[in-house]
Amino acid sequence: MEQQIIVKLHKNFEDCVHEKDGVEFWYARELQELLGYDKWDNFENVVNKAKIACETANQKISDHFADVGKMVDLGSGSKREVADIMLTRYACYLIAQNGDPRKNEIAFAMTYFAIQTRKQEVVEQRLAQWERLHAREKLTISEKTLSGVLFERGVDGQGFARIRSKGDSALFGGYSTQDMKNKLGVPDGRPLADFLPGVTIKAKDLANEITSFNVKKDQALKGETPITYEHVKNNENMREMLAKSGIQPEALPPEEDTKKLERKLKSENKKLPKSAKKLK
Repeated sequence: MEQQIIVKLHKNFEDCVHEKDGVEFWYARELQELLGYDKWDNFENVVNKAKIACETANQKISDHFADVGKMVDLGSGSKREVADIMLTRYACYLIAQNGDPRKNEIAFAMTYFAIQTRKQEVVEQRLAQWERLHAREKLTISEKTLSGVLFERGVDGQGFARIRSKGDSALFGGYSTQDMKNKLGVPDGRPLADFLPGVTIKAKDLANEITSFNVKKDQALKGETPITYEHVKNNENMREMLAKSGIQPEALPPEEDTKKLERKLKSENKKLPKSAKKLK
């Protein structure tokens, strides 16, 4: 997510925070706009899912979702009352969890409401961690998809492993998958991708996507040799693209094990209900 988008979203969320009896809260009607939902009915469905999640976490819904009425201006100059909801930080977090993950606003909100500090640098760090985990999940999916596509074109599991390894060599400037594991200190039996930075994970994922797309499109791409050439070419293109931005994939330091990172973030999320302030 671009820095300027993060700055803008952070300001928007800060501008809409209210306080009552020392508890921060947001109005659902305002949060609806912040999260990029045009229609109240669609957003209300997300709120209802969040209420279920709240109850599942053994939290009282009324402690975090308080129904209120709100006067709004009509086009004729008159006013009428509409239903609204006061939401605690925890309620907003649950809403973000149940929102459309394709929206930048949702990705930001999950982090913004999950943390108990309002320092922007902490928000950015948490966002980067979630984005890296998301990129790792996408890579797993693209690898499974590519494996299935190749199987239909006469490439078995061992052949797929060889193709993937040669793709890694192309991306990492001649370093094989095992070379990179040794270089980054990856434990035996663990995937290299679990220790790669997000930018490299995304490059591998995109190369997989392009290979799958081209193999599906070109019926002449059958068997291990021509598909290997295709996959190597796509990884070389990824390497060239990164090089234009001054990035050498093989020179980047390892990052935290995604498995440990995932456990840590989930553990932090489980602590949210205990630390969440409630509406009185």
